[in-house]
Amino acid sequence: MLFFFYLLIFIFGLVVGSFLNSIIYRLQTGESFLFKRSFCPHCKHKLGWQDLIPIFSFLILRGKCRYCQKPISWQYPLVELTAAILFLSPIINGSPTSIKLGDLFFYWIFTSFLIIIFVYDLKYYIIPDKIIYPAITIALLYNILYSYFILHTSYFILNTIYAAFGSAAFFLVVVLVSRGKWMGVGDIKLAFFIGLVLGWPNILVALFLAFFIGAIIGVGLIAGHKKSLRSEVPFGPFLVVGTFIALFWGQNIINWYLNFCL
Repeated sequence: MLFFFYLLIFIFGLVVGSFLNSIIYRLQTGESFLFKRSFCPHCKHKLGWQDLIPIFSFLILRGKCRYCQKPISWQYPLVELTAAILFLSPIINGSPTSIKLGDLFFYWIFTSFLIIIFVYDLKYYIIPDKIIYPAITIALLYNILYSYFILHTSYFILNTIYAAFGSAAFFLVVVLVSRGKWMGVGDIKLAFFIGLVLGWPNILVALFLAFFIGAIIGVGLIAGHKKSLRSEVPFGPFLVVGTFIALFWGQNIINWYLNFCL
């Protein structure tokens, strides 16, 4: 019975991932992602249901459009699979009976926002306002409701607000000092959203990991002659990766660090 529950959540994640791919593509083109059928970006042929089965359609079609035989980007199955794994992760890591539906629903929402931001920033070097502003609004509303109607204390909302403004202020300083060469304004907004999601002190873990992972990958790209010291590298994806690591293992990392130092 538990297996079928896990399978249901996994399939749900795949479907949401497919929808996120549509949003990512149509954010760039400016098209509606709610009232327009999916189509091949190469030949513009409208896709049937058999072309839209998450992952399986990609595998059956061998990564090519059924109508024009042009290659389908690996982004599509990777986003679908990532969404499915991330949607299922909190349920597997914890006890299904102990997870609150409201918390899980919120987690799925901000996970969807973060996946869009990761891919969009990686492809186009920008964090779209159409995504980050709704993400911040929903996170604020959730934190307010959770703080006053579930916990009946203002500590939770104050903790997340301090984390949001603190992380955003840090990135603001970086942007001002570098005159926008090291970071962009979108990173400030993303840091604010992440602060609302993680709170204190997990936001510190996310930021440290983002810079650490970014430094390693940056050095690797330079060593492999893929980038130079003056090349632009989007920082949003590193923040997203750091956020998920901090979300699942943040407290363990903090405890390890404190034990190591003491």
